[in-house]
Amino acid sequence: MTITEATEKMKAIGQEHVLKYFDELDEASKEALLTQIEETDFSVLDLIGKADTHSVRGSFSPLVAMQLAEIEKNREKYTDEGIKIIKEGKVAALLLAGGMGTRLGSDTPKGMYDIGETKHVYIFQRIIENLLDVVKLADTWITLFIMTSEKNHEATVSFFEEKDYFGYKKDKVRFFKQEMAPACDYTGKLFMETKSHISTSPNGNAGWYSSLVRAGLDKVIEKEGVEWINIFAVDNVLQRICDPCFVGATALAEVSVGAKVVKKAAPDEKVGVICLEDGRPSIVEYYELSDDMRDEKDATGDPVYNYGVILNYLFHVPELNAVGTTSMLNHLVEKKIPYIDESGNVVKPDEPNGYKFEQLVIDMIHKLGSCLPFEVIREKEFAPIKNATGVDSVDTARELCKKNGIEL
Repeated sequence: MTITEATEKMKAIGQEHVLKYFDELDEASKEALLTQIEETDFSVLDLIGKADTHSVRGSFSPLVAMQLAEIEKNREKYTDEGIKIIKEGKVAALLLAGGMGTRLGSDTPKGMYDIGETKHVYIFQRIIENLLDVVKLADTWITLFIMTSEKNHEATVSFFEEKDYFGYKKDKVRFFKQEMAPACDYTGKLFMETKSHISTSPNGNAGWYSSLVRAGLDKVIEKEGVEWINIFAVDNVLQRICDPCFVGATALAEVSVGAKVVKKAAPDEKVGVICLEDGRPSIVEYYELSDDMRDEKDATGDPVYNYGVILNYLFHVPELNAVGTTSMLNHLVEKKIPYIDESGNVVKPDEPNGYKFEQLVIDMIHKLGSCLPFEVIREKEFAPIKNATGVDSVDTARELCKKNGIEL
């Protein structure tokens, strides 16, 4: 893109200020800014000033989960079906790994964080080891897509190269960057992070799908005949990936998506709960649960809104393709967004000062017709690392790993 083309594009949307310092930049910075202007989707700015009707929730009702007793009763059948599907090459894994380890006191990608005590054990390593368990069981390599971000892509790829992919087959791993969405103030004016960079952020936890397609990797999925994609987050070091039992149960249930869930530790635990919203699968956030919903019981006396999601989903590709990338909703999310002011000085606000735009997995699930909540044992499959200390921390994850016989 030329400076003339960029100027015309920005003028058309009333954002000429992003080129205010262009003449001061060196050639590399000029090229970077022009590339960013060319590649960024600014249409999300059209949401400014409009009511976010997407955030208006419908009528909630319970969605019955497949519980542990039923899973155990049918484990052999589900597992055999899952292994069959995996052996046919119809299952792929997709790791959401765009985050940094900032909250852990690290300036490297979160997956590079070392949780070892007597030896090196990296978060990425734990994930690969979990996936290798299935590869060995099924005697079949599984394609692994790893979604990075513009902030950690090079470091992530270099780390995997340095560690020889922790024993995973290199040509079965494919990296791609998550799309970034621009950030703006409450009037819709784009923030500049620096004189040569528009402020952006990852486009939400449902952004993996549009980002995958934009990277051309949907062609890989089509070529390999992949019918199921297991999406999972980087911070859970115990999760089972492409778990044959989960794959088999979801496929045999003939649903659009499977969701691994854990029984809530307490009625007021701060987790999203799988449910129905206006008769379609959805997630109700903990702060949206009314007292009546929290107290509602099933026939056995257990709470009906009792199963929290752990961000481990199995999507059926044909139905996902039918939904398409363009129909994914964008939400306005208020955030504290650093920016440079009119004088070029960096400002770090203490309060929210604008919007970021995010696509949410809740919308993706809600667009699909059916969902199987699949219960797993919390202590065996849920060890999130979100904090340096305290709840869901490095320490709690280490203890759970050791309880599961993992040497640290």
